[in-house]
Amino acid sequence: MTTPMTTPTATTPTVHDGTGPGLARALAGLTAGQQPQWPDQDRVREVRAALGALPPLVQPAAVDRLRERLAEAALGRALVVQGGDCAETFAGNTPEHVRANLHALLHCATLFEVASGLPVVPVGRVAGQYAKPRSSPTGPDGLPSYRGDIVNGLAATAEARTPDPRRMLTAYDGAGAALDVLDSVAAATRSELFAGHEALLLDYEVPLVRDGYALSGHFLWIGERTRELDGAHVALARRIANPLGLKLGPSTTPDQAVAYAAALDPDRVPGRLTLISRMGSDRVSDVLPPLVEAVADAGHPVVWLCDPMHGNTETAAGGLKTRRFDRIAAEVSGYFAVHRALGSHPGGLHLELTGDDVTECLGGREDLREEQLPERYLTGCDPRLNGRQTLDLARFVAEILLEHSARRAPAAV
Repeated sequence: MTTPMTTPTATTPTVHDGTGPGLARALAGLTAGQQPQWPDQDRVREVRAALGALPPLVQPAAVDRLRERLAEAALGRALVVQGGDCAETFAGNTPEHVRANLHALLHCATLFEVASGLPVVPVGRVAGQYAKPRSSPTGPDGLPSYRGDIVNGLAATAEARTPDPRRMLTAYDGAGAALDVLDSVAAATRSELFAGHEALLLDYEVPLVRDGYALSGHFLWIGERTRELDGAHVALARRIANPLGLKLGPSTTPDQAVAYAAALDPDRVPGRLTLISRMGSDRVSDVLPPLVEAVADAGHPVVWLCDPMHGNTETAAGGLKTRRFDRIAAEVSGYFAVHRALGSHPGGLHLELTGDDVTECLGGREDLREEQLPERYLTGCDPRLNGRQTLDLARFVAEILLEHSARRAPAAV
């Protein structure tokens, strides 16, 4: 359960040419990675026009409230927990599933708040997380890669894998339905919940930019594979007032981290930029410290989050992608240790999780093993912590937060 926070003094980030045709012109000619090869450009233009005529999915006032909450985290007075599906699906976008994921997220937030004594900002990977980057445009079968339900279907047929821009309209409808569930959960728990997703598919995101706000979601982030400093995704992010996230992998240099901060947070506004480290359990202790120090020295009040999922993915003997709970926990532990050593604020976590009883990640207290993975392996992309594993990780983090809280507490006189 989250609690009210004091709103810091902060200005709205400077944005430029952030709406409609002007934005499209600004992005034209820039490199845009991980975009589908639509077979019918006339239909793409029709769908973009239709999206541009639809109501926004979220409101600017809610986007501004989230930035104010994230400013508290940037200033060391709050924590953030982001979580939800790796990739939402049209079939899986049921009220029951969305509700289960949000309750798992709120359970984490409650444990973190109690352990740390700080308010916690919950942001779901929900209501727009329909697009996924892929390492190759085609799979081993020669078919186009599955890029998420917003682009094509998972079934291994030529018809299903052909990118269809009309799916963007279905994604819009699904996002609206998920936001309705999010609002109902927030009302029932008396919490404030926000929605975020990777702003990957530009044909979907650009038409939903209105008056300098990307109103497809409250919080948008740029992934590891599309963070070219002079590319279209960064250019879009620079032109919107939303709080932004940026994934940073182990190849990121301190100079690059500072350059991203300068591009996306030129006014040094607390809450504007969240840097999400995804280093892997074996790299976090070495790679993260110089990035944190460089950004701090440059004067950018960013939120630092840990994504312990993407740097710890492996392929099990049966061919399914999985993650080991112990490695996830090890990266989290390393992330907190880095911030403790530097005296910086560990802002929170970014997780792929579900409240459903899936069998996708190994380990945890239930000791899920490789031979059990096929039993309920439901993700179309990357493996998620199930409900019990999410609780296990939340308890693990709560113990770390309790230790940090004890160190911050003044000694008794």
